[in-house]
Amino acid sequence: MIVLGIDPGSRACGYGVVEEVSGCLRVLDVGCIRNSNEPLPRRLGKIMNELETVIRYNAPTTMAIEKVFMAKNPQSALTLGHARGAAICAGVRHDLDIVEYAATEIKKALVGRGHADKEQVQHMVKVILDYHGVLGMDSSDALACAICHLHHLQGQRHLQKLGAARA
Repeated sequence: MIVLGIDPGSRACGYGVVEEVSGCLRVLDVGCIRNSNEPLPRRLGKIMNELETVIRYNAPTTMAIEKVFMAKNPQSALTLGHARGAAICAGVRHDLDIVEYAATEIKKALVGRGHADKEQVQHMVKVILDYHGVLGMDSSDALACAICHLHHLQGQRHLQKLGAARA
């Protein structure tokens, strides 16, 4: 299974593609779509176009994306929502399943605490994926989102096996 994780943002949109084979996870692609001070519609178009390229190249079946949190600044929350929408549209155009996780769910899945700091999440991403390269925070958050989904699926499969064994 191949999952595209997204850490949405209109200025920096992190992405990470993770493949699971026989319970082992590995990075296929990771990066960050950086935008300048162009008008928001142009930034959203760039996010959608670049993510479509990532999708065509890596052929994921699922997109795992971080949910919008309530920011102190309503305008920031709206802009983040637009960036999420552009990313989701890229996934829908390529018929990906779209799943959403709250930041606290992602942190809990990787670190064991829903309020872990970004450095702890980044460290666990590198450990889980045995990744030795340099990772920006946006990219590591995107990989964390993909890992969270894959761990969720692994848990579901384990429960199904237990249920089948009891039947």
